Amino acid sequence: MKITDITIDVIERSTAPVRVQDERADLGGTTTQGVLRVKTEDGLEGNAFVGDQAGDSTQRMQSIIKTLKPAMMGRDSSDREWLWSQLDVIAGHGSAIQPVWAPLDVALWDIEGKAAGQPIHKLLGTARTEVPLYATYPPRHSTPEGFVEEALQLKADGFRAYKIHPGPMSYRDAAVTATKVREAVGDDMTLMLDRNHGYTFREALYVGHALDENHYFWFEDPIPASDIEAIKELTVRLETPLNMSDTAGFLFHEAANFLQMNTVRLIRGTVRKIGITGLKKQMALVEGFQKFCEIGLAGNSALNAANLHVMMSSMNCTYFEYWLPKEVHQWGVTKQLEINKNGNLNALIGPGLGIELDEDWIASHKVAALS
Repeated sequence: MKITDITIDVIERSTAPVRVQDERADLGGTTTQGVLRVKTEDGLEGNAFVGDQAGDSTQRMQSIIKTLKPAMMGRDSSDREWLWSQLDVIAGHGSAIQPVWAPLDVALWDIEGKAAGQPIHKLLGTARTEVPLYATYPPRHSTPEGFVEEALQLKADGFRAYKIHPGPMSYRDAAVTATKVREAVGDDMTLMLDRNHGYTFREALYVGHALDENHYFWFEDPIPASDIEAIKELTVRLETPLNMSDTAGFLFHEAANFLQMNTVRLIRGTVRKIGITGLKKQMALVEGFQKFCEIGLAGNSALNAANLHVMMSSMNCTYFEYWLPKEVHQWGVTKQLEINKNGNLNALIGPGLGIELDEDWIASHKVAALS
């Protein structure tokens, strides 16, 4: 099916502000994001959303139209592997274009599923029909008591796993937080901690020992992903496995290098950065090293659905990341992902992504069109 047009509906939406207690920007407020539409000669339309949580995506949308659209016009919508192979050539001079390309790849998979009348996970090869999830908030507390209250509320709401974002609180307070949260929720709740690369080696080791003592499931991004020797040393000295990395520049080849150097026991990945095509490759690569690839937040409703399809086609990913508050990354579809009676997420069953665009909502928030 030849691609006949690629357009983006630019939308503006507003959410309540979410104060983030670390080095990253706050979430919420008015943001600019996009609805990607890839049309074919057979009248099919593949969709994806452009935008991470509540960030402005104007530059990314412009790059899709100016750089990727000319390369894809007139090509077959199934040419995903060709596009993957040409990304470095299209980008030029070593620019990281994968996160810009990722929504386009998702839209092409959406077309493939719609043409076949099957959900994407069926095309990838279904391995399971539901997956567990963990809840997490951005860093929003400055005391251990705040995280204890958050954990207890999530447990009362039915969540069985929780990831702490301690933010810039001192590493000693983070260790205390890890212990107090475990004491509060007991042993029947899975716990993780993610510092977003904010510790030194010694700080990470101190916090890591607290995680070991309290049986945490993983220790995510404790130090910068560039500090390879320190990462290796932490992996050797801690029982809690390191999980890396959510940094923007950690893409497919960076994951491969980490595996080759045996730096960590868990690898991070998401459709948001490397598309369905890249993430499925990465899942298989990680499996070859007998490790797990834990998929992170995709940042919007369409890409979250794409992440879920990849998870349903793989067994070496434990949890779906369920960010709160939901409104910062859920928008533009008639029905959001729902937690089932088992506390898990079901596989989507509709063709393609298995989502339905809320065209009325999109029309009411549309401020421009890119073509």
